[in-house]
Amino acid sequence: MLVTNAAAGTADELSIEAALGVLRTGADVRVEECADPADLAALVADRDGRQVVLAGGDGSVHVLVATLHSRGVLSPADPVGLLPLGTGNDLARTLGIPLDAVEAARSLLTGRVRPLDLVVDDAGGTVVNVVHLGIGAEAAEQAGALKERLGKAAYAVGSAVAGVRESGWGLRVEVDGAVVHEDEPVLMVAVCNGRTVGGGAEVAPDAEPDDGLLDVVVATSTGPLARLGFGIAMRSGDHVDREDVLTVRGRSVTVSGEPFPANADGEIHEPVGRRTWTVQPRAWSVVVPA
Repeated sequence: MLVTNAAAGTADELSIEAALGVLRTGADVRVEECADPADLAALVADRDGRQVVLAGGDGSVHVLVATLHSRGVLSPADPVGLLPLGTGNDLARTLGIPLDAVEAARSLLTGRVRPLDLVVDDAGGTVVNVVHLGIGAEAAEQAGALKERLGKAAYAVGSAVAGVRESGWGLRVEVDGAVVHEDEPVLMVAVCNGRTVGGGAEVAPDAEPDDGLLDVVVATSTGPLARLGFGIAMRSGDHVDREDVLTVRGRSVTVSGEPFPANADGEIHEPVGRRTWTVQPRAWSVVVPA
């Protein structure tokens, strides 16, 4: 069952048609348009045992996984397919799924199933790729209004605007019950299952989405020059070598303190003063290239 976005533009429609031609050489495909995330639950429930393939980006995967998880039917034995037609496609980048829709369709017919970890929070939310706290969430909010006009470039512009406006948050960070940061204000905390955000910025270059661990990145780069240097270095993953960046791995992460905004797979959450994220090892799966 190929699930498409009813609001897809002309370019996406052409890519979907080309990919559909490939998929139909090896599978019986039913196409369903989804006009509203709330409709996804009904589509999944009425799929007659078909494998779900999403035509979309990280946000679409997030909604599908959250829907399956909330219904108690998320399982690594029921793999999801992905045609990466989003703006950033960061989960696809981590998994090595081709960003070209036709090539991605070919890999769906010949690929293998890869079990993946899932991140869940103490408010019932889920994360498949990365959740940002602080500047990452502010940048995503700024970029959201620019995506239609600027595409992938909206992330860079949004980051620049947020970097000028924000000077940091007073936060305490605990990983597996141990305090790893609590003194200096932080620019960003990232809790990562995947490696990249914003269309390829390597926030956690060594993350593996199936190792049962979360990669945690804490940046205290709050000065004007430090913010600029951090932003430039993160495009290639070199920020992890900076003295004002801490990287830790663990199974549970708690952040508390000054109310902070959060961006989970592109979904912006209102500021909260405390949140805990925990990894559920190999809770779901995706078809990846063989």
